[in-house]
Order: sequence, then C-alpha cells, then structure tokens
Amino acid sequence: MWLIISGMTEETFEVSIWPDQALVKLGQSLMINCSTSCPDPGPSGIETLLKKTQVDKGPQWKEFLLEDVTEDSVLQCFFSCAGIQKDTSLGITVYQPPEQVILELQPAWVATDEAFTVKCHVPSVAPLENLTLALLQDNQELHRKGFMNLAVASRRAEVTINVKAQREDDRCNFSCRAELDLSSHGGGLFHSSSASKVLRIFEFSQSPQIWVSPLLEIGTAETVSCELARVFPAREVTFHMFLGDQELSPFVSWKGDTAWANATARAMETGDQELSCLVSLGPMEQKTREPVHVYSFPPPILEIEELYPLAGTDINVTCSGHVLTSPSPTLRLQGAPDLPAPGEPAWLSFTTKEEDNGRNFSCEASLEVQGQRLSKTTAVQLHVLYKPRLEESDCPGNQTWVKGAEQLLACVAKGNPTPTLVCSWNGVIVDLEVPQKATQNHTRTYCCTATNQLGSVSKDIAVVVQGLDEGISCTIFVITIVALGVCVITIALYLNYRPCKIERRKLPYRQKEKNKEEESQFAVQQAEKCNAHNC
Repeated sequence: MWLIISGMTEETFEVSIWPDQALVKLGQSLMINCSTSCPDPGPSGIETLLKKTQVDKGPQWKEFLLEDVTEDSVLQCFFSCAGIQKDTSLGITVYQPPEQVILELQPAWVATDEAFTVKCHVPSVAPLENLTLALLQDNQELHRKGFMNLAVASRRAEVTINVKAQREDDRCNFSCRAELDLSSHGGGLFHSSSASKVLRIFEFSQSPQIWVSPLLEIGTAETVSCELARVFPAREVTFHMFLGDQELSPFVSWKGDTAWANATARAMETGDQELSCLVSLGPMEQKTREPVHVYSFPPPILEIEELYPLAGTDINVTCSGHVLTSPSPTLRLQGAPDLPAPGEPAWLSFTTKEEDNGRNFSCEASLEVQGQRLSKTTAVQLHVLYKPRLEESDCPGNQTWVKGAEQLLACVAKGNPTPTLVCSWNGVIVDLEVPQKATQNHTRTYCCTATNQLGSVSKDIAVVVQGLDEGISCTIFVITIVALGVCVITIALYLNYRPCKIERRKLPYRQKEKNKEEESQFAVQQAEKCNAHNC
C-alpha cells in the first residue's frame, strides 16, 4: 500500500513559486513564496546569490524576503518528496526608471550653415532593451533610438545627432524624451523628459565701421556712429563705444540685417585720441578703432567800444583771437582797411552817424588744423542813438484827402530809440492806425509830435479834403496852367533869342563907331594938354 502511494507521489507532486514574474525596482526588496503539492515534503528551500531571509513557512510552503535587489538574477526553488527532488526557477528583473534625462546642445550659439550637435543621455536606466530615446525640436521628433543590441549590464543610454543650422532654427526648443516600456515584464510604462534647451543661430561676418569726423572741437557735442552690416539677429547686437577712456552712451537701432549705434561725444582734452566701438553678439565680438584729433578753437572776440553811442561819437572796433586758440588764428574785420599782422588784432575807428544804426560788424578767424582750414565768425550789431526826426518824405506837411474815401494821416517818425508819435487837432488825438472816412470837417491843420529819450520834435500837417469833381477840375486847371506856362516860356525864349541875333549882326558897325568916338575924345584931350603947356 505504501509503495503505491509513494509511486504516485513521485510522479505527481509539483513545485511552484510566486510570483511567476519578478520585476523589482533597483535596490528594493522582493517577497518570494515557494510551495509544493507533496503532502509530506522533505528538504526544501531556495538557491540565490541575493541576500535572503526566511520569514514564514507552512507544511507545504516557505516564504523568503530578498533584500537590496540590485541586479538581474535567476532564483531556484526546490522541494524533495519521497526522496525525489524537484525545482523550479524564477527570473528576477531589476528595473530603474529614467529619472534623469540630460540634453546638451553644442554649441549653444552656432553660425548659419554650420553644424551643431544634439546629445541626450540617461546616466542610469534598466533594462536598456526596453528603453527608447527621442530627440525633439519644439514638438517635432528629429530622431528616435532603441537599445535592444546593447549589453545588458550597461545602464547608461546615449544618443547623438549632428544638424546643419538654419536661420529658422533660431530660438527653437530642443528636448529629449525617454520611455521605459516594461509591459513585457508585467510592468507599466515609465517616461521622463529633459529640460528644454534653446538654440541660438547667428551671422557675424563683417567688421563694424565707425563714422566720425577726424577733427573734434573740445567741449563741443559731436554725433558719432558705429554700424555693423550683414548681421543676424540684428536686434540683439550690443554696442560699447569709447572716446579715449570715456565710455559713451549709444542709442542702438536696427533694420533688416544691419544694426547701428549713435552716440554723442564731447571731448574734454586736446590732442590725438581714439574712438573705439566694440560690437558683440552671442559668443562673437569685434572691436574697431578710428583716430581723431581734438582741437581748441573758440570764436574770435569782437569788441565795440560802445554798443549804443550817440550819433557823432568816435568809437573803436577791435577783432582779436581767443586766448585758448593755438596757434594764433588769422583775423579779418569787416570794414577794416588792412589785414593785421599774424597774432595781432584787427581794428577800425570811425565817427558814428545816424545811418550806422543797425550796422553789422563781423570778426572772422581762420585756423589750420591737421591740414584743414577752419573758420569762425562773431557778429555784433551797432545801435546809434539819435533824436526824433519828422522828414518831409515820411511825414508830408501838406496832404490831400478825397472826400468819402478811407484815409489815414501819413506820418512816420525816425529816431533811435524808436520814438512815440502823437498827432492831434484841437487837443483831440488822432488814431494813426485806424482809417477814417474823409469829410470836409477833416480839412484842418494837425500837430504831430515825435518823442524819445533824447528829445522831441513837432510838425504841422495841413490836410485838405476835396470832392472827386474838384479833384478832376483841379487836375485840368493844373494841366492848363502848365501848358500856358510852357507857351509863355517858349515865346519869351524866342523873343530873347531874335534881338540877340540882330545885336550880333550890328555889333561890328557899332564897334567901329564907338572906336572912332574914343579916338576923337583922346585927340581932343591931348590937344588941351598941349595948350596948357604952351607946346
């Protein structure tokens, strides 16, 4: 009876292990249950290189704890029954999710049409054969790589590609996505992504150019410029400009593929200096220098002995160079008869007249700097003071108005300072700016007085108002009188000329008679003298 039972047990008992698939995260623990169908099992256990601890048991099973599982392994579970031993194996797979995904762009700034490298690596991941790495540009997948053929022992994954840079790649985001699919091991899907990296594309093929005058005047604000052409992206170009050791504050502008900067330079020291422009974009920078010469040339000094002289005053006008001008400039004074000797001032003396009021004097200085002739001019206006005048040309003493027409009393006063002019009749002041309709009541004599700080002058103005017919009659009368006058003068000239001709014809005869009379008188006088002396 026992033999039959023993035979049946030998043929029918089984050994099983739970779980049937073992997937454990790196460094974690795993609980293993090993059991048999043998009713009265003999020696049993598990064989593994992992650290194991039996935590529980029963008549037909044993439970073990595997600690700190760090690598894949195969575990053997065995039982013996009636002297026969059977075993079963369990493959343990260790996994590590791609917790750290690192993306590198080399270089971060790349020139157009040059190659750049996109590299992604995962320092530690398992199992590699279940890993896929994908490289992304923005949301577009550039490249995908699996790791089925790599050694199982490796836990580092890496993918690298080279890409040719184009302008449209500027400011694109690059990233890397790692996927660990453990569905074949009874697990799930783990995925992780790197931080995004921004790629910068640039063009920087030319040197900057400086636009500045070779001559700068000390203390004078001058605009200087620095320009860079064929650059991308132009809006991100930075400029640093210096005049000697003095840093300027440029205002940057851009259009298309050109960027430029304008700055105001004010040199504070004379002599040779250097204007420099440092242009940078990403990893690129270039510096350009331009020599300048700083000179001192203040305007010449023009002095008038008295700017507001009275008419008839003797004054001197002097034109001289500024003390800060070196070397001494060449001077020219408007109106001066001669050019002064080098280093000497130019001068002019004269007596002021009323006509000199408002006369402009100019003093011109010229200086040669670095082979270039420079000139500056100082101008001053003379103001001659004189009493008021009411001249006949500007203020006629007799004025004729046409009845019914809009009329103004015509009178302008001269003088400096400008005189005030008041015209009145019988104590009533007349408005010289508002026209009035002429009537017979305006036929009168007005008194006009011009006054300034130097005195006053008065003048009577007789106004006669005539009707339009009277004006025509007067005109005809005047024309008639003129015609008669011309006739009388013509007749008189004729009558005066004709006797002159008669006289000229009679002149020889009358002259002879006169000569005979004078000779007779002389002979009588001689005879009387002779009788008186008894000759």
